[in-house]
Amino acid sequence: MSKDSFAQSAAYFKQALPLMIKYQIPTNPTHYAVWYNYVAAAIPELTSAINTALRQQGTCSQVTSERLYHQHLASQQEKELEAVKLNLATMTTQIAQTMQDALADTGLFQDVLDKSFGKLNQIDEEGLSLEDTMGVLRELVRESRDIRMATLHFRSQISNAEKEIKELRQALDETRKQANEDALTGLLNRRAFDLELDALCRSGQSFSLILADIDRFKLFNDEYGHLLGDQVLRVFSRRLRDACKEGAEVFRFGGEEFALLVPGKNLQLARQLAESLRRATEKLSVLDRKSGRRVDNITASFGVSEFNGREHGDDLVERTDQLLYKAKELGRNRVMPMAM
Repeated sequence: MSKDSFAQSAAYFKQALPLMIKYQIPTNPTHYAVWYNYVAAAIPELTSAINTALRQQGTCSQVTSERLYHQHLASQQEKELEAVKLNLATMTTQIAQTMQDALADTGLFQDVLDKSFGKLNQIDEEGLSLEDTMGVLRELVRESRDIRMATLHFRSQISNAEKEIKELRQALDETRKQANEDALTGLLNRRAFDLELDALCRSGQSFSLILADIDRFKLFNDEYGHLLGDQVLRVFSRRLRDACKEGAEVFRFGGEEFALLVPGKNLQLARQLAESLRRATEKLSVLDRKSGRRVDNITASFGVSEFNGREHGDDLVERTDQLLYKAKELGRNRVMPMAM
């Protein structure tokens, strides 16, 4: 590296690090790559995305930084890594089944060997000498002993391999739990929500929180089955995501409950957004492919709160959840607090 390029890199480092500290971004290689390229203005799309986040949200959270890394900097190999992990889970299941089949085959082979002892009865009928008979017997005993030992060793190998496979699948499941995306809806998940909420609270900027819950969701599962319930969740998720503009983010909070973080919006404006979402939800329609019936009685309840500038994120969630509960208590399909 030339002196000029080294000096330039050092200058970028001095610019990037304070920004990462300011926005509380972990100073690991992944995030550093994002912010180094940002201050270097090396990738216009990346620079534009960060500027948009800073303008709309007043910060650029860890979740946003991770997303931008995968969009603009991750290699194709890295992007394919998650697919490899998912395929690995399937592969290990197939390996386990193959091992079970092999074990069954050794059991069958042992049966064949045991049956071969019956052939000794035919030796006398064929008039073999005692010496020949003992030779056959010694050979069968030796082979039986060897095969039994091999079978025990093979069983032990299979047991160890199956244990390793189980641990691997558990590790893969844990990896998925740590991811930021909900598998069913494609929305950001609860982990991502907690990170974003914490970043917004620490920034001290104005924002509002909306919690939404699909009304009587259990009835969809009970009457139509879980597949239609999942379809309702996906349709509702798309409706929420389509409404997210000007920096708003939507998350699957848990079960049939969803959260929206709305930067730069006070309670009145956030409530207007929630009301528009409530009306849009009433227009949703899902076809039950089993019965051919169309489900069009989907509604949702909403609780809305504005960050007061001092409270902890958990307190804001609790306050908003109480409003959501009140909306349910008052008959569902409504937004709380009521219009001012």
